[in-house]
Amino acid sequence: MTYGRANATLAFMAGAPWTDAENDKIVADYFAMLKQHLEGRPYTKAEHNRQLQGLIGRSRESIEFKHQNISAVLQIMGGVWIAGYKPRSNFQGSLGPAVERWLDLNPAFLDRPLVPRAATKLSDATALWIGPPPSLSDEPPRQDIEKVLPVARKIDFPGREARNRELGQAGEELVFEHERRLLTDAGHPELAKRVRWVSEKEGDGAGYDIASFSRAGGSRLIEVKTTNGWDRTPFYISPNELEVAEQRRDEWRLLRVWNFSREPKAFELRPPLEGHVTLAPTNFLASFR
Repeated sequence: MTYGRANATLAFMAGAPWTDAENDKIVADYFAMLKQHLEGRPYTKAEHNRQLQGLIGRSRESIEFKHQNISAVLQIMGGVWIAGYKPRSNFQGSLGPAVERWLDLNPAFLDRPLVPRAATKLSDATALWIGPPPSLSDEPPRQDIEKVLPVARKIDFPGREARNRELGQAGEELVFEHERRLLTDAGHPELAKRVRWVSEKEGDGAGYDIASFSRAGGSRLIEVKTTNGWDRTPFYISPNELEVAEQRRDEWRLLRVWNFSREPKAFELRPPLEGHVTLAPTNFLASFR
């Protein structure tokens, strides 16, 4: 009789909405695995799943599905997620606040180094794969985005990355070496030697980070934006960068490096940027009359 009642309870819970207490437990379990994942330490997903089954009484399939939902929440927020849990849409609206609660209780996760200790070999240009920019076909469902927006604005993963000079420099170095290697491989070693890492040598005021060349010898002015998140993670761009992009449309390019801490990939945007992204003002300069 006890076994039958337990099975009936489990069957009922399998179709019931997850409670805040259940969400808190599975989010904590997810971040425990994510931290091990980011640090390169081994863990067993199946064992974590079994422990959660005993802790919250949900089925293996339900727990697996929820882990994928958490990946989707983190992806939309612009954060990192466990590669083995492919983001899965159509999640409960209460899942975003559960992620927020965990981050509020564990601020050290947000303060961790964004460039991994076992860093990508930046001098290896083959590490940078360049593909097409994101399209509407891979955009998450609008209802999922709206569920996460309040938490995403508060946590602001893109803003934290933009303020992290170490991550920005690492992405710029990767692109700098990539450009030099491309020109060398194309038979233009003299041009490769003339590629300049402008932001490193002269500061950020130029409106671009790398001064490079096309294979035909034309000027390429590259602004690099780097994220550990996915290709749709928002980025910040300055008025000066936009101005230079408009003034020098034929030369200026934005190279978006994404998934940096795991396997860097990139895509390139050409001006006008309004043809690719929505530009929203985030700050205003208040001057006294």
